Amino acid sequence: MSSNIEGHVIVLAGGLSPERDVSLRSGRRVADALRVAGVEAEVRDVDASLLTALVDHRPACVIPLLHGATGEDGAIRDVIGALGIPYVGSGPSACRASFDKPVASALVGAAGVSVPPSVALPHATFRELGATAVLDAVVGRLGLPLMVKPTRGGSSLGASVVRSAAALPSAMVAAFAYGDTALIERFISGTEVAVSVLDDGSGPRALPVVEIVPDGGFYDYGARYTAGATEFFVPARLSPEVLASCAEAAVSVHRVLGLSDWSRVDLIIDAAGIPWFLEVNVAPGMTETSTYPQAVGAAGLDLGALTAGLVAQAIARS
Repeated sequence: MSSNIEGHVIVLAGGLSPERDVSLRSGRRVADALRVAGVEAEVRDVDASLLTALVDHRPACVIPLLHGATGEDGAIRDVIGALGIPYVGSGPSACRASFDKPVASALVGAAGVSVPPSVALPHATFRELGATAVLDAVVGRLGLPLMVKPTRGGSSLGASVVRSAAALPSAMVAAFAYGDTALIERFISGTEVAVSVLDDGSGPRALPVVEIVPDGGFYDYGARYTAGATEFFVPARLSPEVLASCAEAAVSVHRVLGLSDWSRVDLIIDAAGIPWFLEVNVAPGMTETSTYPQAVGAAGLDLGALTAGLVAQAIARS
């Protein structure tokens, strides 16, 4: 298969975040898919030699598939943009708003998508006001069970479900291990789904909804990236009406946050069929167990051809 893209494409993967391994796996898979589609592609890590390489051997386009801080907070895109190099994905401002979970939830909630009630608690406040008093107030407002997670980052690192007040302090410690602020949300029980959004030039549209059923009951890091640890259903085993609501919510999130090209929106569907927004990923995982490639396949699309199209779109956009 040949491609009309002139020049080579750099897939950025790796970095120094706790999600480094996932990023590398995503980057390798996308680069391989691009090569099959006829695009010259290579994976590069983020290190002190990167900018020199980008300047000396200027690529046609960059695909940031870095997960976690610096990869999804807009910083690397600011730098790539400063070099005048096209890149696939959302711009820096949209990334910053999306990566900060309380900010994203506030914007999405204001747009009419259901968002779990929550409290964002910096470690300094937690320490200064006293852990017991603060946590008693939070439980009094939000009730139990709760979801506790870092306000920034992904792959469920530092996240845990809290079903008793006694378990809350240790959950806070786990969240603070990955950031200075913890997000405490009312736990919404229901069906967990991932909705991939694609905008290949005709406006954002949702790909088939992926239902997620982890063997251990919680979609943590191990369940996400260990083959066989989670069962997926594509499309999700939901009514046509609920599937349509999921798609509408995901596209709304993509639009409200000003995202570009691709994103993945995580939702919980409650017993009444209402989708609740959990978070959005501007650099969707592309590993063998990630939901975005599953949705691409279920839509009858080819990952390499799709990505090549987004590269061509990014070049034209610049």
